[in-house]
Amino acid sequence: MLRLYTHSACLQHDPGPDQPESPARLRAVLQALDQDRFAALDRIEAPRATREQLLRAHTLAHVDRILGTVPDSGTVRLDEDTLMSPASAEAALRAAGAAVAAVDAVLGSGGQAFCAVRPPGHHATHERAMGFCLFNNVAVAAAHAIAEHGLKRVAIADFDVHHGNGTQDIFANEPRVLFISSHQMPLYPETGREDERGVGNIVNAPLSPGEGSYEFRELWEGALLPRLHAFKPQLVLVSAGFDAHRNDPLADLRLGSEDYAWITGRLRDVAEAHAGGRLISSLEGGYNLLALASSVAAHVSTLME
Repeated sequence: MLRLYTHSACLQHDPGPDQPESPARLRAVLQALDQDRFAALDRIEAPRATREQLLRAHTLAHVDRILGTVPDSGTVRLDEDTLMSPASAEAALRAAGAAVAAVDAVLGSGGQAFCAVRPPGHHATHERAMGFCLFNNVAVAAAHAIAEHGLKRVAIADFDVHHGNGTQDIFANEPRVLFISSHQMPLYPETGREDERGVGNIVNAPLSPGEGSYEFRELWEGALLPRLHAFKPQLVLVSAGFDAHRNDPLADLRLGSEDYAWITGRLRDVAEAHAGGRLISSLEGGYNLLALASSVAAHVSTLME
């Protein structure tokens, strides 16, 4: 049974009416998963991440800043794109906590999980919130899997259209984590070149604006999936961003929901081959509501197969 982690607090994080990373995104996702074909999902309320769990991926100053920024009303701007409202710190704790709880469940009894949470995480670096992201949810989860469960090989696969610079920053010197990313370049945050390799554990595969299904699948099939298989991960984490969709307003790739079903199946194959099927996916980007809903439905349907 596929576990679905979410929390109502993630709907209360409101960075303002002009921000594409809005509560409507998560509402669209949850509505898409409120269909009869998803009735078998094991729906679980996400707990809060603890300070100890957050500090494995972030500095004390960063954690204190996020948890201490609770405006009485309105928003506080952390950078050009990243704002906090009165409910944002709680949402961020639940988003990171969902991924940690999923690690404990999946490593305890097997299976897969999808974390339908926001704010997203993969741009949050060791010491900085940016790109709509407060805490790096998958990074907190990977660090927890290593520290608490003793894993030696954790893979993070990121197919968001934007490079997961924060995840790369956190694990660039950690050989127990393999970070694999396909993303559009040039595009925010202007990182993710092929020569950014960490200690040999970072694999970046840029796509050019206008490229679509053929180039995406060729890139993963020919270069990225073989690296994942060679690593033989004990756990597969997925930064599941759906903003490479052809209808997304923030980028220029041309994927469809069928491509997300395809990559999900391939990543599940990696997990089944090396990790006993253990895979955890956490929501990142995706800003066209209809495209996001259909892509998440395709992603979750494939995980449930």
